[in-house]
Amino acid sequence: MCLDQIRTGEEVVIKEIPDTMAKTQFIRFGIGEGSSVICHTKIPFGPVVLRKNRQEIAIGRELAKIITVERSTHVRGKNA
Repeated sequence: MCLDQIRTGEEVVIKEIPDTMAKTQFIRFGIGEGSSVICHTKIPFGPVVLRKNRQEIAIGRELAKIITVERSTHVRGKNA
């Protein structure tokens, strides 16, 4: 699935960032392939806002369409 398809509040793991420049920018924010992020919000026809720790990062919709993710198996807010 691609990043633009996730829902607000959903936690996903970044599987692939095919764009080299985007990958470099993500690394600067501490996000790389294998990182878990949460969809903070999705602006209609606009960016997908991700949250990693206490940081929020807006990802343009076109870029979000090429970033591959998978749903996280991590359960937030529950004692397992």
